[in-house]
Amino acid sequence: MVLMKKFLILLLATFFGIQVQAQNYMKPETPEQDSLPEIISKLYLDQDTRLTNMVRWHIENNRRKNGVDGWRVEIFFSSDSDAREKALRVKQEFLSMYPDIPVHIKFIAPNFKVRVGDFRTRNEALKLRKEIIGKYPKSFEVKDVIKFPNLPPGR
Repeated sequence: MVLMKKFLILLLATFFGIQVQAQNYMKPETPEQDSLPEIISKLYLDQDTRLTNMVRWHIENNRRKNGVDGWRVEIFFSSDSDAREKALRVKQEFLSMYPDIPVHIKFIAPNFKVRVGDFRTRNEALKLRKEIIGKYPKSFEVKDVIKFPNLPPGR
């Protein structure tokens, strides 16, 4: 009986000790928070440090890539001797019809390629492709590293 009383007292002391400790928990100040973007560094999340390290790795990886993974629509490619001039003409032609959509000329040996748009999803790229398919029937969606597009107001 005495053993049961001691066990019960120990159990209650442990329970109340945990409750008191939980009530007085303060946010730890970590110097590593300085390397995170402002919006993330202002948040406090009680999470495993491995998750914080994964987020930090992802941010640094995107900085090194100078963009994020996304989609574009390829409207022209050629390896002809005058492919560069043709690519420049296609770029100007596209910009005259769609001035708000970014156009990128890439040289991936031996081809010059003209890719348009900076889309986060393939569906967004497909939507543009359907719009331009009459003028560029050989166009197709491609994965690419894109500049992060600006979100429209209100999102």
